Amino acid sequence: MTSLASRDVPILVISSAASSERRVNPSWTISQLKIKLEPITGIPPSAQILTLRLPASQESTAVASSDEDVTQLAGWSLTKHAELHVTSSDLFSGPAIASSSSVPKYEMSAETYASLPDTVLAYKKTHQIGRFDPDATENVETKVANLWREVAIGGKIARAYKLSGLSLRLSISKSVLRFYVYVFEVPERARINVGARCILRPSTTRRGTVAYVGLVPEIPGVGPWIGVRLDEPAGKNNGSLLGKQYFDCEPYYGVFVRPERLEVGDWRELSMDEDDDMEEI
Repeated sequence: MTSLASRDVPILVISSAASSERRVNPSWTISQLKIKLEPITGIPPSAQILTLRLPASQESTAVASSDEDVTQLAGWSLTKHAELHVTSSDLFSGPAIASSSSVPKYEMSAETYASLPDTVLAYKKTHQIGRFDPDATENVETKVANLWREVAIGGKIARAYKLSGLSLRLSISKSVLRFYVYVFEVPERARINVGARCILRPSTTRRGTVAYVGLVPEIPGVGPWIGVRLDEPAGKNNGSLLGKQYFDCEPYYGVFVRPERLEVGDWRELSMDEDDDMEEI
C-alpha cells in the first residue's frame, strides 16, 4: 500500500522566469528538488533559495537544511496548491531575459550585400528571376493586356463567343496607362461595363451589378479591377478602399475582383428560396 508521504503533491512553482504547477514528491531530498527546478527556473541548484507558502497562510517558510542531500521534503507541510518561490542568491545567475534592443547589431549596406556571391539577390541575378528577367517589363504588360482583354470580352463570357479578330495595343508612359482595344463580333452586352449584371465565379448565387471598372492603386498588383455592388451583404466593403470611394453601396455589399472572376449576362436577382444553397458568404 502506498504511503501518504510518497504521493505526489501539486504545488505552484514561482520564479522570475516562470510560474507553473508542478508535482512534487515528499520523499525527494532538497537537493533532488533543486536539480529538478533548474530547467524550470533557469537557476543553478547552488544558487537557489526556496521558500514555501501554504494556501491558508501569508507567512513563508524557508526550505533549507545543513545537509540537503539527506533532508527530505516530508519535513515540510506540503499541501495541495502551496506556493514554492524560487529566487537566486547570485545576481549573475538565472535566465538571461534582458532586452537586446540596446545591443549593437551588425548592419550591411545595400552595396555590400549586392556584391556578395552567395545570396538570394545573387541567385536571382544569375537565374534572371523577377526584376532581373529581361522580359519582366514585357511580362507585366502582357498581364495587364490580358486583364483588359477580360474586361473587353466580359470575363468568362468569352467562352460563349467566337472572336473573328482581336487587336490590342498597350503603352505605359509616366505611370499612366493608355489602353486601346478593338473587339469584333462580341455583343456590347457581353462586355464588362458599369451597370452590367454579373455573377462571381465559382459561386452560382453570388450576383450583383458592375459599379466600377478601372485601376485601383490601393490594391497591390497591376491592371484593372472590377467593383461590384452585390445583391446580398456578402462583400467586404462599401465601395471604398483606404478612404477613397469608388462606388456607392451599403456596408458589406461591395467587393473588388479581377475581370476573370466575373461573368456578365442576364443574371437576375435571386429570391430567398433560390438563395438557400449559397456557396460563399
